[in-house]
This record gives sequence, C-alpha cells and structure tokens, in this order.
Amino acid sequence: MERVPILKIGDILLVSIQVDMSDQTAVALQEDLAERIVATGCHGVIIDITALDIVDSFVGRMLSTIASISRVLDAETVVVGMRPAVAITLVELGLSLNGIRTALNVERGMELIAADREREYDEFDDSSDAEPTASP
Repeated sequence: MERVPILKIGDILLVSIQVDMSDQTAVALQEDLAERIVATGCHGVIIDITALDIVDSFVGRMLSTIASISRVLDAETVVVGMRPAVAITLVELGLSLNGIRTALNVERGMELIAADREREYDEFDDSSDAEPTASP
C-alpha cells in the first residue's frame, strides 16, 4: 500500500497527494495525519491536490473527513491546487466540502492559515485585556 507523505513546514503540515486514493490509502492518510497533528502540535494542514486530474465523491468525502479530524485536533485545513475541472466536478456532484478552505496554491494556503492564527491571537489578547467584573 502506498502512503501519502506528510511534510512539516513551521507549524503547518503539507500533504501532497500524488497517487490515486484507494480506500486503504485514504484511511492510512487520515490516521497518519491525525497522529502527526498531535505529535507536532501544528495548527494548519495544507492538502495539495495539484496532481489529481479527477476528484470523485470518494475523494471529496475523504477531504471532508480529514478536515473534520484536523479541526477537532485544532488544526485548520486548506486544500490547494484545485484545477477548474475538479472544481466543476465537485459542484456538479453536490459536494460543498464543508469546513475546508481553499486557495490557489501552497503559498496562498500558508498565508491563509497564518492570517487565521494571527486573528485568533488578536481575539485572545482582546478578551484577556477586558476588565474583570465584580460579582454580586
């Protein structure tokens, strides 16, 4: 069985899907990615699908499942490299890919995750600056 490589770049994991996704490969990727998120404490996952010519409902569901697993483990998922034909197919299949953000390429995906983390830190700082209220 082929395994999909997972690379760590800063606090982001990069998954570049270069092989056809069988059931076994998809399950292995989900497990490997969940383990790597926990082991590294990363806050973002970028899934590069540039090499995929066809995305069917199986791959669409797999991407949604990975995004859900990542979200539960406190990592945002961004899918990059989607070709126009793939986007059209996903829409025609009625797959909205809930919970998955998209970007045109890896660089934009990294910028998106960085902006999200910065916004979260700013919101956390703003809430910690609030004056404590007295209880009755």
